[in-house]
Amino acid sequence: MKTTPGLVIGFSLLMTVMSAYVGGQQSSAAPQPLIVGTKEAPPFSMKTSDGQWIGLSIDLWRQIAAELNFQFEFRELVLKQLLDGVTDGSLDAAVAAFTITPEREKKLDFTHAFYTTGLGIAVSVKTHNPWFTVARRVISAAFLKVVASLTLMLLGVGVLVWWFEHKKNPGQFNGSAARGIGSGFWWSAVTMTTVGYGDKAPITLAGRILGLIWMFVAIILISSFTATITSTLTVTQLETVIKGPEDLPKVTVGTIANTTGESYLKQIQLSFRSYGSPQEGLAALKDGKIQALVYDAPILRYYIHQNYIGSLEVLPYRLQRQEYGIALQPNSPLREQINVVLLQKIQEKAWQEKLSQYLGE
Repeated sequence: MKTTPGLVIGFSLLMTVMSAYVGGQQSSAAPQPLIVGTKEAPPFSMKTSDGQWIGLSIDLWRQIAAELNFQFEFRELVLKQLLDGVTDGSLDAAVAAFTITPEREKKLDFTHAFYTTGLGIAVSVKTHNPWFTVARRVISAAFLKVVASLTLMLLGVGVLVWWFEHKKNPGQFNGSAARGIGSGFWWSAVTMTTVGYGDKAPITLAGRILGLIWMFVAIILISSFTATITSTLTVTQLETVIKGPEDLPKVTVGTIANTTGESYLKQIQLSFRSYGSPQEGLAALKDGKIQALVYDAPILRYYIHQNYIGSLEVLPYRLQRQEYGIALQPNSPLREQINVVLLQKIQEKAWQEKLSQYLGE
């Protein structure tokens, strides 16, 4: 079968047209959606029960994406994975409550700041009621046990001095057994406290030996008892003295691992305990394991408002200025266009309404 030149040319033209059509279809296909990392950081980013993301930062990102016709999908990761993902390009952006720091700027880009805050100090509300804490310790089982033991010792010495004295010293330890033991109890008490009124004194050899021994024992007992009371009051004072940043070295401080709060405490060379999340840190504060928790002030306020009203509070101080931004890949082509829209959005009345809705500002 012979193939005519016209047929060959026609077939070639058909293939060319089809290739151009397929190529055009591929080039006009929708671009791949942006991969946006996030994590739980209420009230800036929160996951609802049905898996939807909401919050101050999330709402702002949705507005920016709608303005710029971005298609995107959220991916939940932990903080280190988020920062590493933006740095290595596996994430296009990260949106939550990311503090802009010099160390992070060296590895990735940030948009302009959309919220300015600072590190806060969460403390227990009960630390402002020192006398309540003292009273609670005084009526504690351990304290009452010490008082009961001391009372039994006084009674025992009172019984012994009455036994030695009631026959030869009836003027001071006479009467019925109950009355005589009562007089002995009184004598042992005033002797122990070194008051020594002199209204009662043993005259027998056994009674005086008992009195001498009891004086030395009483000195030791009173010293130990006084030290216990002093220790109790001192510990209470340490627990209730947190009024500002200058008091942090006096107490046990906690923070959240791998955050700017941890970096700050390392910078000022203050020892601390690290926790995996704000919830863990606040629970430790509530249980008395730490006396102060240093972390982002708005996030602390949010969790306390949700779960610890009346028991925890955030002091009206800011340890370090913080600015939140959206994390982007290094030299991201998205940065400028996102910045333009971001600056427009945070100047609108709707943004202030969002701040009021989520933060009460």
